[in-house]
Amino acid sequence: MMHSIDAQVELRRLEEACRQTRHQIDLIERQIIRKMTALIPSLGQRRHGHRRGKRLEHEAFLCRYRSNLAAITAECQPDIDALSSKLARQEAAFASFHARISLMHDCAGAGQGTEDDLDSDRSGGRTA
Repeated sequence: MMHSIDAQVELRRLEEACRQTRHQIDLIERQIIRKMTALIPSLGQRRHGHRRGKRLEHEAFLCRYRSNLAAITAECQPDIDALSSKLARQEAAFASFHARISLMHDCAGAGQGTEDDLDSDRSGGRTA
């Protein structure tokens, strides 16, 4: 019974760590959006004299928008990459732990698992 509670606590801890990392990535993405939203008015004010074709102005605006977005994203890319790698490791650890716990519960339900098996899994196979 105690091992089941420990496993549930560990699963919740892993879930929370993943949630926090996702939140940090979301914060960075929102910062990029805020910066781009603030830049939009200045990107559209590049009119030099009268031009016949409005299409060229629209294309120029999109070009300036994309280049600024690329620059802002490039500034944040190392943080995004680091957090994405961290999240991938956390999710892999969570999936592995969840699969191991499910397997232990299946074995325990069939009468094959013991508390010693659960302890050796937690310690990485080491004996105390």
